[in-house]
Amino acid sequence: MAQKLILVTGGAGLVGSNLCRRLVEEGHKVISLDNYFAGSRDAHVAGAEYREGHTKDIARHVPETPDVVFHLGEYARVEQSLLEPELVYDLNVLGTKGVVEFWKAKQCKLVYAGSSTKFGDGGAAREATPYASSKAANTELVKKIGDELHLPYAITYFYNVYGPGERAGIYGTVVEAFKQMYLHGEPLAVTSPGTQKRNFTHVEDIVDALMLVAEKGQGDEYGLGNERSYSILELARLFGTEIVMLPPRAGSRTQSSLDTRKVNGLGWRAKRDLSGYVSNFLRDHSRGKTREKRVLVFSTTFFPVQGPAEETLIKLMRQMPDVQFDIVTAAFSPEAKRAASPLPNARIYRVGSGRPSDKYLLPILGSRVALKLYRTHRYLFAWSIMASYAAFAGMLVRRRTRLPLLITLADQDLDSVSSLMRMPLRLVLTDADQVYGPVSQEKTAAAISSRRTLHRSIGEGDAFANQLRYSYAELLRLRGMS
Repeated sequence: MAQKLILVTGGAGLVGSNLCRRLVEEGHKVISLDNYFAGSRDAHVAGAEYREGHTKDIARHVPETPDVVFHLGEYARVEQSLLEPELVYDLNVLGTKGVVEFWKAKQCKLVYAGSSTKFGDGGAAREATPYASSKAANTELVKKIGDELHLPYAITYFYNVYGPGERAGIYGTVVEAFKQMYLHGEPLAVTSPGTQKRNFTHVEDIVDALMLVAEKGQGDEYGLGNERSYSILELARLFGTEIVMLPPRAGSRTQSSLDTRKVNGLGWRAKRDLSGYVSNFLRDHSRGKTREKRVLVFSTTFFPVQGPAEETLIKLMRQMPDVQFDIVTAAFSPEAKRAASPLPNARIYRVGSGRPSDKYLLPILGSRVALKLYRTHRYLFAWSIMASYAAFAGMLVRRRTRLPLLITLADQDLDSVSSLMRMPLRLVLTDADQVYGPVSQEKTAAAISSRRTLHRSIGEGDAFANQLRYSYAELLRLRGMS
């Protein structure tokens, strides 16, 4: 391309930062607009100008008239979007509406990054998640406006981008998640059945394609993907370590339809292969000290005294027989105190004398039991079911050991918490590494806590814990609890 003024939304993300670097190298003036929801300032490229803001306010942040707009700045996680539909609407519907209005006003070229989920499972996957449906609707909006107003545009479809600069954590890619599990000595968590096919595409190949499409492309149907596909199990096996199968989840499409004919016509083909990328990673990095396939669980009550949250936990454990769950709980009743574990991979440690008042003893007695267990086992992480007495025990253990603590919310009514309990609950929610639950409960939990976000990293246990909580949340959703 001749020297141009280029606007990249999401310029601090994986694709955006690599695209900005290439554009700067080729002599273009580059403006990045990013709200840093997923992007990172560490990804800034010398020579590009960075502006912070939401794409729905793009006209205010960018008064200039660019020659090309690369719109990459949207919410981009499939399964996580089931838990955050309002956020998806804000970023992908309202945000892209702002970009489209900007495009119409400036009469520039728009290159839109659509999603391959639109074509997953014969088209059925496009309605499976808020992410997929919003992205599909946006591609149709761009096409409609471009064709009706005769504006220059190109719609691309990314297929499972990976490469240097990938993000870990809840908004990370599966390749990066497996890398993190490998580095931290964890088993690789694969969502069943594991035969789901993906066309993993290196970010440099994506950037090559975007540059060509911006210069020569017009219209829809630019599929940007590596022709070779891998199943998730095949990807996991490239790392040569233990694998744990998780229950199936909504939004995890079985296959995608890739059509690269249009971009091939511009002279593009993917050059880099996933297996070589993983081989280079293994050559340069050693596996972390092996952790047990074991999770420390805190639950105020447990079998046979249980509610929907505990019943969901039992169902999850039944579907993960290779993982050991050590459950620290209150005895709560004579029947429970005598009850054996309902599953071979669940070991129960009850505290108290068999009365409902045992729950008040759980923070102190339960944490003592857990600390003793911690000295014996290398746990993946600690998990508290709901923010209650169990979470207090988890918090005390976390403070002594730094073992990452995940809290999941289910059927607890946080709005009705007494003023007496609100202060200790605030302490627990603030201290935990991650807090997850239905959207309405997360809002209440965030208001109670003193944190900007409930979803921060949980360190070494992050990658595996994220996969496990997705499965738990899916089982809760199927029960109608989220």
